[in-house]
Amino acid sequence: MRRWSGKRIKVFLLLFLQKKKKTQSFQFFVGVHKSLRRRKVKKGSGMEKRIAVVGAGAVGGYVGGHLARNGYDVTLIDPWPEHVEAIRGDGLAMEGVTAEEACTVRVPTMHLTEVQDISKQRPIDIAFVSVKSYDTEWATAMIGQYLAPGGVVVSLQNCINEERIAAIVGWGRTMGCIAARISVDLHAPGKIRRTVPKGGAAHTVFRVGEVHGRVTARAEEIAAMIATIDSVKVTTNLWGERWSKLCLNGMRNGVSAATGLAGNAADRDPDVRRFAIHLGGEAVRVGQALGYDLEHIGPLEPDMLARAHEGEKEALEEVEALMLAAAGGNTRSDLQRPSMGQDMLKGRRTEIDFMNGLIVAKGAEIGLPAKAHARLVAAVKQVERGEVPARPENLYPV
Repeated sequence: MRRWSGKRIKVFLLLFLQKKKKTQSFQFFVGVHKSLRRRKVKKGSGMEKRIAVVGAGAVGGYVGGHLARNGYDVTLIDPWPEHVEAIRGDGLAMEGVTAEEACTVRVPTMHLTEVQDISKQRPIDIAFVSVKSYDTEWATAMIGQYLAPGGVVVSLQNCINEERIAAIVGWGRTMGCIAARISVDLHAPGKIRRTVPKGGAAHTVFRVGEVHGRVTARAEEIAAMIATIDSVKVTTNLWGERWSKLCLNGMRNGVSAATGLAGNAADRDPDVRRFAIHLGGEAVRVGQALGYDLEHIGPLEPDMLARAHEGEKEALEEVEALMLAAAGGNTRSDLQRPSMGQDMLKGRRTEIDFMNGLIVAKGAEIGLPAKAHARLVAAVKQVERGEVPARPENLYPV
């Protein structure tokens, strides 16, 4: 049975005393105390490692919350004060598409102003960075100084940020973890909702990888942790996986932000669907020209998607059929809205420059224009500035 150290007791007493409502504070303290007493640490299981999740929003909160639920030593760190306080007071409530997925987890949570307290605590072995791409550098610099000697920073983000992380902590401390077609949203403080079924045997959701492409013990250890949440693999193709995810995000995120449509509604609109196919095909061709070994783009084979974009009738028919089947089936809820669409609704800055903007920039470097992506970047920025409302007409043929 795990025993409490003096430092651990001090940390949780500080959390206890910070609460405004004594009853809520007591419930939080007792809940965490019970969870720590229940945790049995098996050497080599990874449960002895201390995990921090910087950015406990939709994906970060979902992964961190479920790791804590499954017995791992997790601390959530988030910049949204109301979110942190909601978790402290009532726990982190998570739900999915089945009743069995609903749970509430008690997990230690920190405001950004409290992160300095880690200097007096056990250092961080695994830090998942799950903030927006434009926050990557400061989030990495903040948590990097509290890493254990063998500690690692894992990018659990939508875009390609490993190079930004490595510039701060070094390539040897940098890893990536891709969450493919997970579709979660933070719809209220302390409340996270998954709007697609778990992957299971049908679809590998998480892909953990080293930047050099080799399978290592630490990659296998992190994958084993994540396997307690959903399907996972250790990939030897992190960069190809990243660009493949970028192709899918490039087809969906900015489209939702510019049109105001949720995922299924966007695919059901013929003009928006065709525009998304052009986005996907352009991204595939740029990625191939850059030398990436592309994986499937959701259910779509990369070259078929590119041929559909280029006007091949049979390929276009097949791609559209697959997109319509997904929109009309049970693969995702009508509530599912890509993260950039969620950001637009919440009035937050989008990641358009790090997603479609990156495809435009990389295409320009190799002389391969990505015209659809350039148009989407312009449309999203117009909506962000309030010059036009989010509406499907923003992407209709001109």
